[in-house]
Amino acid sequence: MKAISNLGLLSLAAVLAIGCGAPEPAKTAPAPTPAAPAPAPAAAAPAVVEFGVPECDEYLTRYLTCIDSKVPEAARASVRQGVEQTRAAWKQAASTPEGKAGLAMGCKQATEAARMSMTAYGCTF
Repeated sequence: MKAISNLGLLSLAAVLAIGCGAPEPAKTAPAPTPAAPAPAPAAAAPAVVEFGVPECDEYLTRYLTCIDSKVPEAARASVRQGVEQTRAAWKQAASTPEGKAGLAMGCKQATEAARMSMTAYGCTF
C-alpha cells in the first residue's frame, strides 16, 4: 500500500511542479473564459468517475476546472499532460481495495497541496 500511495504522491508532485509557475499578471484572460469551465468538467467527468474514490474524483474535477479557467493558455497543455499522467497512475492504483484506500488519503493531501499552490492562479479548492 505504501508503494501505491508513494506512486500517487510522486505523480501529484510532478503535476504540481509543472503547474506551479508564476501566473500571468494580466487579469484580462479570465473575463472571456467563464464559459470555459463548464465544458471542461463535463469532458473530464466520465474519466474522473471511474476512480470511485470521492476524494480523487472531487480533486480532479476541481483541478481540471482550475486549469481550464485560470491557467494561462501557454502553460495549460503541459499542466494537463501532468494531470493525465497522474490520472493513469491513480486509475491503476484504484484497481485494488488497498489502492483505493491509499488514494483516498493521497487525494486529500493533494487537495490541500493544490489549495496552496493553485492560489497563484486565483483558484480555490
